[in-house]
Amino acid sequence: TTVAPETQFGTTSLYVGDLDLNVTDSQLFEAFSQMGQVVSVRVCRDSATRRSLGYGYVNVTNPPDAARAIQELNYIPLYGKPIRVMYSHRDPSVRRSGAGNIFIKNLDQSIDHKALHDTFSTFGNIVSCKVAVDASGQSKGYGFVQYADEESAQKAIEKLNGMLLNDKQVYVGPFLRKQERDSTANKTKFNNVYVKNLAESTTDDDLKKAFAEYGEITSAVVMKDGEGGKSKGFGFVNFENADDAAKAVESLNGKMFDDKEWYVGRAQKKSERETELRVRHEESLREAAERFQSSNLYVKNLDSSVSDEKLKEMFSPFGTVTSCKVMRDPSGISKGSGFVAFSTPEEATEAMSQLSGKMVEGKPLYVAIAQRKEDRRVRLQAQFSQVRPVAMPPSAGPRMPMFSPGGPGIGQQMFYGQAPPNMIPPQAGYGYQQQLVPGMRPGGRGPVPNYFMPMVQQQQQQQRPGGGGRRPGGIQQSQHQVPMMQHQ
Repeated sequence: TTVAPETQFGTTSLYVGDLDLNVTDSQLFEAFSQMGQVVSVRVCRDSATRRSLGYGYVNVTNPPDAARAIQELNYIPLYGKPIRVMYSHRDPSVRRSGAGNIFIKNLDQSIDHKALHDTFSTFGNIVSCKVAVDASGQSKGYGFVQYADEESAQKAIEKLNGMLLNDKQVYVGPFLRKQERDSTANKTKFNNVYVKNLAESTTDDDLKKAFAEYGEITSAVVMKDGEGGKSKGFGFVNFENADDAAKAVESLNGKMFDDKEWYVGRAQKKSERETELRVRHEESLREAAERFQSSNLYVKNLDSSVSDEKLKEMFSPFGTVTSCKVMRDPSGISKGSGFVAFSTPEEATEAMSQLSGKMVEGKPLYVAIAQRKEDRRVRLQAQFSQVRPVAMPPSAGPRMPMFSPGGPGIGQQMFYGQAPPNMIPPQAGYGYQQQLVPGMRPGGRGPVPNYFMPMVQQQQQQQRPGGGGRRPGGIQQSQHQVPMMQHQ
């Protein structure tokens, strides 16, 4: 269940989170207009780069439409990424209080947003629910649930902490902000203090005198190169009492001694330092990779006459193009797609916003952030894992358009509605739009169900022996029910 804010405005104002960076205002409007009359939509963007921030707001006319949108659109995939829909809290103190917010870790990989919501909704009204995922859409093994009140959160913690979910024992506890987590970590008891940025003239006695006022010291040493050698610029002070050590760190860290600003902190074991350095290094590598990926654009629907030079000329007005290539087959014929890399993500974002849909040689360009093949494959797998068979009731109504994969005379399987991805060759100015929002018409005339239905193979009756002609309606189709696949 989901609770609404008390104000009339709050009941019609919705927050939409976890948006793919390619989702636009118009696509959000199309998705929510299925639930009722939409007053306004807005995908929030960086004021400088115009890059999507991954969330937005939708205002509808009636409170029942808002409630329906939350019930039916929560966790549905847009661009293969499940969105979160909740009532918008105008008061920032409500969002920042953390009341009713819990943290869950050690989740099984199979548990997604909806499964987590279904598990925890037993204990009270859920305002928001999220499983943390990586860039490829895979669960990181932890998540968050925000209840409407603290009592429900405490009840969930008491009942579910330590319980088995999909054969994995989960931890459920109060959510702590980063500052609170850091503060908790810093309260770890320790006696040994590490001091660095010491002056060359600082001796063991100087170090001991500087720390003596904070408690009983068992040892104080400045590290040197060999016996009687030059100071290495750091040292250690060991206290008898852990509280005295913590007091010294709090008081002396950042203080100036002999024109040097001291760093004073808990002394770490070598293994701890190595782990911390490795994590920092991996984080910097990941940030660099993400920055590069955000600077690289994929362009398709290019005319066959567009060369590398022409492509660079089109994109150069928006920044420094570091590389540019039109993809070609072994015979040198353009594949109609290419890549353009900029020096910064901001330049790439500007180029994408300005050139998407622009007509070049009579064709509208499709421009998006390039994805690695592995990420694209994982995302598509996640998207189509949402597809499940449902029965189609017999209907005498008009049939939907029918597609034959691969063109006339190729293949035996026919499809109603939108054909599955990769089954119909892309068509200039139209094919790429099919992939934008599952279940949305390219022309924007309203949604159609995104399903395909394999028909029972048609069979032609054999002529009767003796050369008799075919019966009227010689091509017949079985009347058996057939499975229909539909996106959730």
